[in-house]
Amino acid sequence: MLNKIKLLLVLIPLLVISDQVNAKQVKLLILGDSLSAAYGMKQEQGWVNLLQNKWQDKSITLINAAISGETSQGGLARLPRLLNQHNPSHLLIELGGNDGLRGYPVNKLKHNLGAMIELARQQNVKVLLQEIQIPTNFGRRYTDMFTNSFSEVAENYDMPLIPFFLQDIATDDSLMQNDRIHPNERAQPKISDFMAQQLSPYLF
Repeated sequence: MLNKIKLLLVLIPLLVISDQVNAKQVKLLILGDSLSAAYGMKQEQGWVNLLQNKWQDKSITLINAAISGETSQGGLARLPRLLNQHNPSHLLIELGGNDGLRGYPVNKLKHNLGAMIELARQQNVKVLLQEIQIPTNFGRRYTDMFTNSFSEVAENYDMPLIPFFLQDIATDDSLMQNDRIHPNERAQPKISDFMAQQLSPYLF
């Protein structure tokens, strides 16, 4: 009996430590488009990979599910499989840019964003929404409605809204690719630093 008690005294602290380690494990699924998919460069140059390297000493895994050309409708269609496959603790939705560039209705975008948030929350996944902005040549009215849709969705679902990570970069030609839509490899470390600062309060 004494030996069993001694064994329990040894095992209990180990179990507590194990529970604490598991509790700190963070798995962030990034559901995005070309802005997060390292469009026009090698994957290892993209901000997601750079951020993973920055956090390599932390208990966090980034899963990059971004696809160039993805829309909010496409993201909504893919999300159930991604949630089941990766079982993330957190989800960052970085979608909507291609909806805006194609002039899709803002109400449809808001519906898709809301549906993705609800799907994730049903599996107890904490959701973060990335604000997206589009060039002003689509007209002031549509551009304003598009940008405001992200803060409206975030407010409706009482959730964090991450500021657009290209807000300062997009106006610097030296940080943008020739299409003036996608950031180049020189911009990726800046985006990584910005996202580390913005995401950290919600992950750690």
